Amino acid sequence: MTKLIKLIQKRVNGLIASLIVSGIIMMMLAVLIVWSPLILQLAVGLFLVIFAYMLFFSAYKVWSVKKEIEKHFKLK
Repeated sequence: MTKLIKLIQKRVNGLIASLIVSGIIMMMLAVLIVWSPLILQLAVGLFLVIFAYMLFFSAYKVWSVKKEIEKHFKLK
């Protein structure tokens, strides 16, 4: 059971780190948006790409935790 909990903690920590890095990138984009209209267009596009990446990465992490739980409890 402790092996499963450690694995879940590791996956959740990876998800948290990914969200923090994405947040930092978005904060930098917010500063760039203030400077120039051209950068605004680029930043909006990059924001959408980062947001999509965060959603896919979060879904992958949740899916991998689900698989580990199923494997640990032999649900499938």
